[in-house]
Amino acid sequence: MALLIAASGVAAVTQGWVLPWNRRSVRRVCLYGWGQLVMAFGLCCQVLFGLVITGPGVRVWGAMSGIALLLVGIIVMMVSQLPGGYRQGRGMP
Repeated sequence: MALLIAASGVAAVTQGWVLPWNRRSVRRVCLYGWGQLVMAFGLCCQVLFGLVITGPGVRVWGAMSGIALLLVGIIVMMVSQLPGGYRQGRGMP
């Protein structure tokens, strides 16, 4: 799941491409892509610290940092949908 989100984020940052069902709501494509990349990194962080790392204190802090990254990514994606920005890419707004 994290790889699919990261691939979509890379496409948004580099090419200005957003999934078809999100195209109408996204105002700042590059910011939306960065939010997706942060969210994917948070998911990877949760998997890494939840399943791989065995230290009990490290596991808790790693999972909590993954949750924090997920929230930051969601907030960045929400900010990219606020009106007032200009649409990046081709076409009329």
